[in-house]
Amino acid sequence: MSNDKTLQLRPRERDAIIQSLRAGVTPRSGLQHIQVGRSKEIEALLKDIERIKENGSAFRLIIGEFGSGKSFFLQLIRMIALEKGLVTVHADLSPDRRIHATGGQARSLYAELMHNLSTRTKPEGNGLVSIVERFITEVRKEADKTSESVENIIAKRLNHLNDFVGGYDFATVISLYWKGHENDNEQLKSDAIRWLRAEFTTRTDARKVLGVRNIIDDANFYDYLKLMSLFVKQAGYQGLLVNLDEMVNLYKLSSSQARVSNYEQILRILNDCLQGSAQNIGFILGGTPEFLLDPRKGLYSYEALQSRLAENSFANQVGLIDYSATSLHLSNLAPEELYILLKNLRNVFASGDVSKYIVPDEALNAFLAHCSNQIGDSYFRTPRNTIKAFVDFLAILEQNPSLQWNELIKKVNIYNEINTDMPEVKSEDDDLDDLTTFKL
Repeated sequence: MSNDKTLQLRPRERDAIIQSLRAGVTPRSGLQHIQVGRSKEIEALLKDIERIKENGSAFRLIIGEFGSGKSFFLQLIRMIALEKGLVTVHADLSPDRRIHATGGQARSLYAELMHNLSTRTKPEGNGLVSIVERFITEVRKEADKTSESVENIIAKRLNHLNDFVGGYDFATVISLYWKGHENDNEQLKSDAIRWLRAEFTTRTDARKVLGVRNIIDDANFYDYLKLMSLFVKQAGYQGLLVNLDEMVNLYKLSSSQARVSNYEQILRILNDCLQGSAQNIGFILGGTPEFLLDPRKGLYSYEALQSRLAENSFANQVGLIDYSATSLHLSNLAPEELYILLKNLRNVFASGDVSKYIVPDEALNAFLAHCSNQIGDSYFRTPRNTIKAFVDFLAILEQNPSLQWNELIKKVNIYNEINTDMPEVKSEDDDLDDLTTFKL
């Protein structure tokens, strides 16, 4: 295996990748430098992206063990979607962020998604203003060509939003942004963006500041995501990809009512996507096998979801994977793929300069053998800790050139991946509503 990469890395990109991996988290950029394997899964998600671009919709559950590379895969698909002209929003679910709630947790999730809204030119997030500005620019170009007023064109372009829940207020806020733009009223523009980001917490405040009747809240979380997908299309993008990770936090809810309410919301989204009633929007949800399969608390505990998410029994019988299935279980990395991954990491450390490799190929084989001896097959089934240990290993060698890699390997400790999620806890108000809290 001598197909070493020679692609040069910028120092900032190199450092960001290394720092993220040492912390055990997915890098926000530069994934192309380290990605290996799972070509079939990537191909399947590329088809979903194309479906979204063609005014369709998509829904996928990405299932993987802790440390299996699930979050990495979701991030990779997000970066591909950006390159394909989509707008992406992403967030991790948490005690304070979920897709259905009555205590502000769904609004909080929407606000986090809008904070992380990204485009190809703004991959790090905070892209909402630039999308609204791009829409305004497109409208002004049309106004210049037709001599029609900007207000009329905005009204015509967004008229179809009125057919959807919250569409009238959404269109009104976009018009108010234009008024602020036209009159150099930065406060009005800022208030319009605050509304679009779900930063208004009461209808009274929104009515006072913007004159609109409604706000984005727990009750209309999903409705406004659909509106945003239609709006970004109007702004010249190909659609919206919603990326939600750590779905296991729904499984951890101790209130059965809260779990069922969230699962009902997932069912609603799933039905819309599968039936074609949603447009230019896709959902990718990342979770663990227990989140999906547990018959007592997982998605399979909700009969309507179980019937829709059940695996292809025929594919199972013949020992194949159905990559078109709604639930996509990430395959394990093969040991050979993990070897290539270590080569890629070595390349990142050297900024793509082969002459600066810290260790030879022999060291990679020795490292994998060491991992196998310490934790068995876990080193490639849930490779996060293996990767973290290897990056730490290279970091020490880089800082101490006099050290011998073959001696240092013996001192490397590899640990099995463990579930570090917070345990569930019974809240005092479980019996009152779904405002479940979590133990810190």
